[in-house]
Formats: sequence, structure tokens, C-alpha cells
Amino acid sequence: MKYSVLEKNLITQLEDRIRDTTPGVMVRAYQSGKIICDIAVGNTYAYYDFASLTKIIFAQQAMMWAFELGKWTFDTKVSDFLPWFQHKDTKITELLTHTSGLAWWMPFYQEMNMSLPLDQRREQLRGLIQNLKLEKQEQAVYSDVGIIVVGFILEKLFDKPLLDVWTEVKNKFYLGTTLEFHPENQTTTKLSLFAPTEECPVRKKLVQGEVHDLNCWSMGGVSTHAGLFGSIDDLGWYSLHLRSQLMGIARYSIRQKTAQLFARRALPEGRGDWAMGYMMPTPGSASCGSYFSLESIGHTGFTGTSMWYDPKMDMSICILSNRVLYGSDNKAFSKLRPEIHNWIVENYRRSGV
Repeated sequence: MKYSVLEKNLITQLEDRIRDTTPGVMVRAYQSGKIICDIAVGNTYAYYDFASLTKIIFAQQAMMWAFELGKWTFDTKVSDFLPWFQHKDTKITELLTHTSGLAWWMPFYQEMNMSLPLDQRREQLRGLIQNLKLEKQEQAVYSDVGIIVVGFILEKLFDKPLLDVWTEVKNKFYLGTTLEFHPENQTTTKLSLFAPTEECPVRKKLVQGEVHDLNCWSMGGVSTHAGLFGSIDDLGWYSLHLRSQLMGIARYSIRQKTAQLFARRALPEGRGDWAMGYMMPTPGSASCGSYFSLESIGHTGFTGTSMWYDPKMDMSICILSNRVLYGSDNKAFSKLRPEIHNWIVENYRRSGV
């Protein structure tokens, strides 16, 4: 394969760095909608556990579509759709901006009965969430729990089980991609094509082709906070799709006005770096490095995934890895990720690709 100067430089930089960080990494970058970098270093696979990228590929897009259809507004309360939700003043926007006061994470899987059918497990989950208290903070607190609640809202908005909501979203936005959940934690695709994540102490096996997140696993592999699997092509397609929405090209899906509204910084400076469902860069410690503008939007995933798009540079960078195979506590990848973004921007500017 013939690589550009940018790609050769990035491969060299990554080969020196990934040894104790991740088994392998795939990087795809676009400038003005065109690929400027497409590399794989180390042991890589066809498909990866996208982890929390599920939040923007599924939950955020579905909620934005429902907003476009007039199903809810920024003043809508969670309890308007979920009467069982006891915090009656909490707005849906607070879930999307992680300001609801819900806990960042709860070990729901420990109380879920995996022998029950999926619909009964979701009812169990509803009961667990119903009893949670809010702890409002001055700053936004990233909350898996809040985005799980978004899943219950989506079921009401579309009057369908969550997996059927995903099918509608995929048919509208991602038709032709290999993005998929693995319902009941099963897939018909050969397991060896999936990047293994971790020796799971709960499941007592190496997790491969099965969602890494234990809460999503207990929900049958389908959730709004985790569960999607896909390829670097799929993640690249998503980044171009997002770009098209913001530029007003994707008229088949979301109006430019709506896309830009959801991509706008939603919290005051110092309170949190969030748009409506998207992460935004934290000055000085952004996972997208030091060159991406503060108007950039994206998200990271626990397994070692990320996607960032900067509308000012018109650049997107997609990263897939299975860094958790070296242990969930391995923090080295969080240092490498922003460096990858910086290297791409620096090499692009030098090479004039």
C-alpha cells in the first residue's frame, strides 16, 4: 500500500508509542470531506466495540431527529414521557448535557436477572433508576445513567422497543453501513473479526464480539450509552454524515438549523464542555489535542475509540482501538489520543496534502 508523507510519519510515531498502550490502532482523518489519513498500526481488526460512541451515533441522533419531528422541545421534562421518573423538574436537555444530577455510573448489572426475558429486564432496570436520587453539582458530571434514561424516552417518543428505534435510525442515517448492536449478546459474524476487549472477571472469559460494558451486557447488548459495533469505515461515514448535517448538505436527514443548534455549546464556561449530546473540547486537556477549535464536537469511548470534528478546520479524526485488552486501568491511551490529533494536524500543515 502506498502511503502519503503524512501517513508514513504518523505510522512511525505510532509504532514507537503503542507498545505498552494498546495492541493496535486504526486512524482515519478527513479534511474538507476527503481522506487525508487512513492507517492501521499493530494488531487491528475489522470491527470494534464503539462503547460510548453509541451515545452520539445512536442516542444523540435519535433525539435530534425526534426534536426535528416536533416530538419534544428544550423545555420538555423527562417526566412528561416517563411518569415514573420521580424528579419532576428535570429536563431532557439536562440528560443530554450531563447536568441532571444523576450518578455517573451504577452497577445495574449486579441486580439484573439475566435469566429473564429482555422486556422484563428493562422493567427491572426502570425500577432501579426510579429510586435513584439526584445530586446536583456546580459542574456537569458525565453520566451513563442519564443517557440510559434517554433510551426509555426514545421508546416513548417512537412508541417502539429500543432495538426497533435503532433500526429506524439506521435506515434513515446509516443505511449501507455495518453498524450494529448484538441483541442478546449474540452475533452471526465470525467472532475473530472483532477486536477482543478484556478478560472479564464477571463473565470469566475474554470478551470478543460481545459488548464490554457490563450494564449494556445485562440489558441484552442494546442501549443508548453503549453497545454499537462497527468498522473504521462506519465511523468515518458517521463523521462525514455529521459534517453534512452541520453544512446543510444532509437535507435527507436533519435541517442545518437543527444540527447547528444541537452542536452549539450548551453550558456556561467553567460549568462543563457539552453541546446537546456531544462532548466539546476542554481547554488545556482536550482529548482532540491542542489544535482543534473550541467549537469542535465529538465523543470518546472507554474501549479506546473516539471521533472529533472541527467545523473551523473542516477536519474530522476517527480512532479505533482495543486499549482495554491491556487492562481497563491502563491510562496510557488517554495521553496518546490527543497526541494523535496533534500529529495529524502538524503533519498535514507541513505536508500541504
